[in-house]
Amino acid sequence: MPEAAPPRLRFAPSPTGYLHVGGARTALFNWLLARRTGGKFLLRIEDTDRARSTDDSTRAIFEGLRWLGLDWDEEVVFQGANLARHREDAERLLANGKAYRCFCTPDELDARRAEAKADKSAFKYDRRCDVLGADEVERRVAAGTPFVLRFRVPEGETAWDDIVHDRIAFPNRDIEDFVILRSDGTPIYNHAVVSDDIAMGITLVMRGDDHISNTPKQVLLYEALGAALPRFAHLPMIHGTDGKKLSKRHGATAVGDYQHLGILPEAMVNFLALLGWSPGGEFEEVMTLEELVTAFSTEKLLRKAAVFDPKKLEWMNGQHLSRIPLAELEPRVTPLLVAAGLATAEELASRRDWYFHLLDLLRVRSRLLDDIVRQAGPYFRDAIEYEPEAVAKQWKEPATVEPLLAATRETLAALGPWEPPAMEAALRALAEAKGVGGGKIFQPLRVALTGLGVSPGIFDVMVALGRERTLARITQAEARLQAMAQAGA
Repeated sequence: MPEAAPPRLRFAPSPTGYLHVGGARTALFNWLLARRTGGKFLLRIEDTDRARSTDDSTRAIFEGLRWLGLDWDEEVVFQGANLARHREDAERLLANGKAYRCFCTPDELDARRAEAKADKSAFKYDRRCDVLGADEVERRVAAGTPFVLRFRVPEGETAWDDIVHDRIAFPNRDIEDFVILRSDGTPIYNHAVVSDDIAMGITLVMRGDDHISNTPKQVLLYEALGAALPRFAHLPMIHGTDGKKLSKRHGATAVGDYQHLGILPEAMVNFLALLGWSPGGEFEEVMTLEELVTAFSTEKLLRKAAVFDPKKLEWMNGQHLSRIPLAELEPRVTPLLVAAGLATAEELASRRDWYFHLLDLLRVRSRLLDDIVRQAGPYFRDAIEYEPEAVAKQWKEPATVEPLLAATRETLAALGPWEPPAMEAALRALAEAKGVGGGKIFQPLRVALTGLGVSPGIFDVMVALGRERTLARITQAEARLQAMAQAGA
């Protein structure tokens, strides 16, 4: 048998809001499969809802995809530009007896729904317009009576072999004759989607499993239009940590929000890929985009709902922060340092080697880009703020800590080479001479130099600060401790 042609996949968001993480996950899975198989990844903007579609939302979708590194292979398709074809396909269904005109007014339909509700029965269109004679239909059309086009659902069942859920079947008796074209000539969602997917040559539709209820109607339309049926893969929903469908109550849900929260696109892609897909035991959990492409396959798609855990995302981001090349990290951090008023881009460029060394130190204990900025303050400012928790823990006995810090300053001032081995040997000798453990020297010193309870290795901190700033910082801390001791006396 000849090999199957590479698949043509699409991501088809509605520009009625920002790129949601669920949509981003769908786009990613389609993109990964296209890149893994040599297929095509296409983008369609479903903008037929003119009242809710906005240019800002369209831009946000483009920006979100580009930030994630997801490119598309052909020109973007705007669904609103295809209304003529949508109508032609609907008219073809009418001409072939697959659809019929329905003259029932919205008020009439609402009244019948109310009757069904009163009878505690499910409403289903009763096909009364399908039994109108041809002459009566022509009379109403000639009189200008508004009508919609309804698809005539055949008897039997509609089924497909879903890549994720295996065989799914719906009895056709449960599917009413659904509208495909409104009275103003605009298409209903299911009809427009099928018309566009046929025109774009889509061979695999991968989307969230909230679309499963739409699929039988779309399968019927494919068959009625005489088109080849694509394969379907319905991905599991994404839930919050409380087990409920992900929504704004769980925090940020737009991809752009995470970009501004200091999440790297590499980490976001890695995290999203693991929501509803498993790479298998032979792969590590932390993966680059290239590794994801290599590992991705539909056989490893999961059925159960995925859980969006922000803490796991932050952990994942920390892993990527520690692994990406410094040359790639620098342009992401520099604008943040400049915006925080810590340095200018020119200053950082003039001290490139020192700056890269600092980034390498700070990223180890960072989960977000903002964590790097927060830790960076002591290396750029002359005066620092002391973290209250760190002061309470490491400086709780200021009258005891201050003399040790003064001795530390004197020891460091007398030091020859400003290098970690010499620093460590001198300060450990000081601790032994004072009869205290090394922690009694190093931990208060860490607060004195950074204002923080956690930092890179204390000797690396001193190298990054330099001799002059280190000694000045300790002198400032001594004054603070003296004031604390006096206030507590």
